[in-house]
Amino acid sequence: MSGPRVNSFFLGNSSGVNFSIILSPRDAETGKLQLANCSGSKRAGDWNLDVTPGVEASKVTVSLTRTLELCLPNATECCPSPLCRVETLQVLACRGSVMLTQLLIQAEIFANSSFRGNVSENATIIPNQAFKPLGSCPCNLTAGACDVRCCCDLECTPDLQQLFSGSCFPGVFGGDVNPPYDQLCSSQTMEYTPEWFPFLCVQSSLDNTPFLGYFYHGSTSTPKVPSFKIPLETSPGRPFTGYREGDPIITEEDEYFTVPQQSLSGQCVGNAPVAYLHSFDVKCLTSLESYKEGLPHDVRINSGTADFIQQNVVYRPITDRGKFITESENLLAAEVLCQNVTFAEHYKFIWKDKNIEQLNVTVFLGSLCDGEILTQRFTVEFLSLNSTNGEEPFENPGYQVGEPVRAANLNASDPLGSLNIWQPAGRGLCASATYRPVLFGVDSYSGCVLEVDINEDCSLLRGNVTEKLNALIQATHIGKRDNSSYSDLNDWVEIIRLDPFSSNVSTGGLKGICPDIPANLNMHIIFAKVGAVQGIPQQQILAVQISYSTVLWQFQCGLGCKNTLSFLPITASVQFLEVPAQPPLPVTRYQKLYAEFDCNRNEVCWPQLLYPLTRFYTGEPYSQSLAKGLFLAFLVLLAAILSNPWFSKLWNR
Repeated sequence: MSGPRVNSFFLGNSSGVNFSIILSPRDAETGKLQLANCSGSKRAGDWNLDVTPGVEASKVTVSLTRTLELCLPNATECCPSPLCRVETLQVLACRGSVMLTQLLIQAEIFANSSFRGNVSENATIIPNQAFKPLGSCPCNLTAGACDVRCCCDLECTPDLQQLFSGSCFPGVFGGDVNPPYDQLCSSQTMEYTPEWFPFLCVQSSLDNTPFLGYFYHGSTSTPKVPSFKIPLETSPGRPFTGYREGDPIITEEDEYFTVPQQSLSGQCVGNAPVAYLHSFDVKCLTSLESYKEGLPHDVRINSGTADFIQQNVVYRPITDRGKFITESENLLAAEVLCQNVTFAEHYKFIWKDKNIEQLNVTVFLGSLCDGEILTQRFTVEFLSLNSTNGEEPFENPGYQVGEPVRAANLNASDPLGSLNIWQPAGRGLCASATYRPVLFGVDSYSGCVLEVDINEDCSLLRGNVTEKLNALIQATHIGKRDNSSYSDLNDWVEIIRLDPFSSNVSTGGLKGICPDIPANLNMHIIFAKVGAVQGIPQQQILAVQISYSTVLWQFQCGLGCKNTLSFLPITASVQFLEVPAQPPLPVTRYQKLYAEFDCNRNEVCWPQLLYPLTRFYTGEPYSQSLAKGLFLAFLVLLAAILSNPWFSKLWNR
């Protein structure tokens, strides 16, 4: 034990059992512990023994009764050294004079390291860490006690250092604050010694070492605590000049305007900030026990010009509770506790340029009873001041992240189409799953579970799965822009469908096995940024492709194979791929410089212009190739001199 208290348990019936504790000194000659007997008591020296009886086990507690503080001058009843107590104890359980069991305890307890003395008025001078090591023993972390594996700790006695002398902390942390560095002339520890060593080396004492300031950062930084409260600068020097796309909307109290939203994990976050020009439609599950009120509707928001706008709130009752209550328990009417809560909230932000002109809120209230599960709905919609009938004007044609992707069925009389993914509920079965629209720029992955019988026909199963997947895409075309017109075919792109692959593998009449089941629907949407309106990027869809991935379905047999139903998970994924709006210009071979000195990938390798004079040439020794190269250069220079006209004139003279 290393603390003043230790617990153990005596298993079995403790009635009639006497517990005692004795100090067991070792024999000076043999080093063995002295034999114990049942004549002890529940106190031995500074140790107490407490027993808490139980039905099947009894708790045995051994505790030290004296203080563990280090001795101050002229003090008693304290620890004279950091290693305060080193004793061997025995706890005996006897019935009469017969010993039933014994517990051997080796106590090695150090004194408390907290300082209880007088504080000196002399301030400790901390050296500059950039010029002198802050401490000669960085691993000495505990005051008044020995730190294990810290061999430079002066508080470790020689006996304690022998326990970990072979595993001391190395390097600077272990006390070697001024190790020899590689640039020293006397250093022989370099793994890769350069050719110029030791002709060019440093001759200096270890006090001037590059390891100075190893733990020195040079500056301090205040911790950044995440908070929804941010400073809003409205001073005349730096006025609030409006919102940009994605900026959080600010309230009058300089806090974020929050509405419940879904996180990446699918859970609803109640205090999520609303981003400017980012519309959303979310549903959150709650019960009467976990229901919480949101942000009060009397909070005013910043319009973008340091003015504040009051919310225009309209309260309406819920007429059909069945659309919001997804689960209900059968409880007696006298036992049901009900409360008037919010079922849905619809926010409409009227915006112009970088400012918010108006905020209209519609709140639907209803009664929620104990035992019911409520599906709350929260919608946020941004409408331009110049818009009509709730549609975006022509001046803002492109898609924004989070907006539903427009779909159309141009081959039908009613061109209105839909592009959805699943939103499972309850057990996750496809029969009870609902749909939610595909949002632009949001990669999604959803699925549901289909119940399949062991005697299911494989052809019918493929047709059933294909029907479930095709129900998600009730469209033939996708709108290029958010304001695509049904009367203009150029505003739409046709959905490219790739039929699922079929290998025509026969199962030989086996039941419970069906190959080539198109269980995965993959939707790839290619888009590009085609411009900007008032600094907001406008994105346009260029192409849409739908493909299927097949799986081998096999009946999963449970315990005893009594159940003839198995489950087949089917999934749908949506991935948005961004490409350049215009194809880039082809790169010439002189521009294809993948790496400066990588001649294996470059078509033109300038570093090998003088190939025989480089070390890449291995046809002959480097000294011979260098000599031949210099001789060749001499001949070229001589030819140039002899061919010069002034040399001919000089020769004729």
